[in-house]
Amino acid sequence: HAVGQTVHVTEGVGLIQSRGGTVVEIHPGDTVHTPPDEWHWHGAAPDRFMTHIAMWEATDDGREAEWGALVTDAEYLGKR
Repeated sequence: HAVGQTVHVTEGVGLIQSRGGTVVEIHPGDTVHTPPDEWHWHGAAPDRFMTHIAMWEATDDGREAEWGALVTDAEYLGKR
């Protein structure tokens, strides 16, 4: 996300990870901000659901996000 992204969990249990970082479990009420252009992913934890609000802005020239490849099962489970 060109200007960063904020994720706020409203229900369930999720996971979030920045490239090269640790997979972090997130819960209702948690708010996580990723800085501009930081590669990251987020989604529901295994066998769980997650409802969240994801907020981001565009740059003045309209750039918002660059979507990467799908996360592998190993990345999702925090294995390297």
